[in-house]
Amino acid sequence: MPVKGERRSVTANARRAQILSATIETIAELGYGQASFARIAERAGLSSTRLISYHFAGKDELIQALIADVYAEMAAFMGERMAGCTDARSALSTYIRSVVAFIAAHPMQMQALMSVFLDYRSEDGGRSYDAGSERDVLGHVQEVLRAGQRSGEFRRFDTFVMAATIQRSIDGLPFLLRTAPELDLEAYAEELAELFDRATRSEG
Repeated sequence: MPVKGERRSVTANARRAQILSATIETIAELGYGQASFARIAERAGLSSTRLISYHFAGKDELIQALIADVYAEMAAFMGERMAGCTDARSALSTYIRSVVAFIAAHPMQMQALMSVFLDYRSEDGGRSYDAGSERDVLGHVQEVLRAGQRSGEFRRFDTFVMAATIQRSIDGLPFLLRTAPELDLEAYAEELAELFDRATRSEG
């Protein structure tokens, strides 16, 4: 039988998830600049913004929690699909297909994240996506490319340029979906995977 503290923890976690979900929906629909605590509380069906402040010290903490939750979900999604890759070519194509699949399955989260990346500034003026974030993302793709070059699967090329080109072709997808919402994302992923397989693979 759970103790009172455990029940409170379950309730607190559920309320936190409710607030984060409402924050994502509000930002995705209205944009980061219009996502006030009042609007988030209204969407979440909360009686007062104090219920948000109880779980998050301020908007900075709320936004950082939102980013962390989306990234954690994406990491789990990607990790499950990347686990079976045994060579660099399959790892690269699986990475591309998996990121596009995540975007397709989580359109609201991605629209909210895009708005946050474009417009959010912390109290000290910092951005949610900075040079360190960029290095982390590109570093992962570069390591796949370097592994393929070491194994002879990939030709010689500048891994930074190739990683940046691959990542930008994926990062731009949420923007593209605003003007082409009917885009076939499965076909898009297949075209990208084929394009970069041809661009990177060794002819030997």
